[in-house]
Amino acid sequence: MTALAQPIDLVRPGRIVFGAGVAGTVGPWLAARGCRRVLVVADAFNAARVGVLGLSGAVTVWGEITAEPAIADLDAVTRAALDCGAEAVIGFGGGSAMDLAKLAAVLPGSGQTLADVVGVELVAAKRALLVQVPTTAGTGSEAGTRALVTDPATSAKLAVQSEHMLADLAAIDPDLTLSMPAAITAATGVDALTHCVEAYTNKKAHAAIDVYALEGIRLVGHWLPRAIADGADRDARAGMALASLYGGYCLGPVNTAGGHAVAYPLGTRFHVPHGAANAAIFPHVLAFNAPAAPERTAQVLEALGLAASGDPATVLAQTTQWCERLGCTMQLRDFGVSESDLPVMAREAHAIRRLLDNNPRDLAEADIQAIYAAAF
Repeated sequence: MTALAQPIDLVRPGRIVFGAGVAGTVGPWLAARGCRRVLVVADAFNAARVGVLGLSGAVTVWGEITAEPAIADLDAVTRAALDCGAEAVIGFGGGSAMDLAKLAAVLPGSGQTLADVVGVELVAAKRALLVQVPTTAGTGSEAGTRALVTDPATSAKLAVQSEHMLADLAAIDPDLTLSMPAAITAATGVDALTHCVEAYTNKKAHAAIDVYALEGIRLVGHWLPRAIADGADRDARAGMALASLYGGYCLGPVNTAGGHAVAYPLGTRFHVPHGAANAAIFPHVLAFNAPAAPERTAQVLEALGLAASGDPATVLAQTTQWCERLGCTMQLRDFGVSESDLPVMAREAHAIRRLLDNNPRDLAEADIQAIYAAAF
């Protein structure tokens, strides 16, 4: 699966600072670069604590992020960037805030629309400095070059990938995650896990990324139960922040695969938080892929602290129980999904070729519907 000589592009943010309190270095870093007009993209909770960033000058806060941001949300953010003449854009929150911040740093005033840049490396240029400050430990978006926006007309996620959307500064402060409730900690933590697992069992898996993927899985296996049990455990929060970053490293050159494709309709159709959707699907796709990657599947389980196995039934049972112990919701019916929804969800998931083509085993539409039925 892995060829050492296979070319790979290891993109990284311009600067990464990691550790307790580093959020406060963002303002001085921007001031040193002459940025006086700053747009902060955040949800309502984080909009109320922008002060931790130590910003100066004219600061505009767009604090209306919701789960699964749509085209209308992007339009509002780009208008805010134009109105304030943003010289820097800060994504302050989870993946949704950071994804919209990426697009707000490249689209306003560019003459390009979202439709012009959907795809790979179609963005003309970066037009503002981009800073990413994650407040969850899951998406790894602070380290990536992709942004996702939902098209409500089709319930599809539109993906933009560009090196121009790579952060100039990623400030990863684990203390910002101390306020996360246990349920969000679990869901975002499994999101970080699935980034690493899907990269490690990917058709495009590469030794240069394997080291981050496998260590990310180990970090989640060790620290996530502790972070859920005691949200004030700063070591656990730091361990999960690092796991999330490593998952972000996996997203660039390798990316996710079948698990994310199968999980996406839960978000776009039923507004299930991304991490929670991944948790419900993760055991089923890992088990489905086990015959195509038995050794790596066994290594995934071992890294999680489970008994190593490449047997699909054992993989499914162990990982389902592991997610249940974290408190994750594992049945689709509990998210409001009905059996009649499964065929259309399978059709939508099967169309996400940018991810399914990475999967180590072909996932036919009937296979996806069978996974939904098993998870129902």
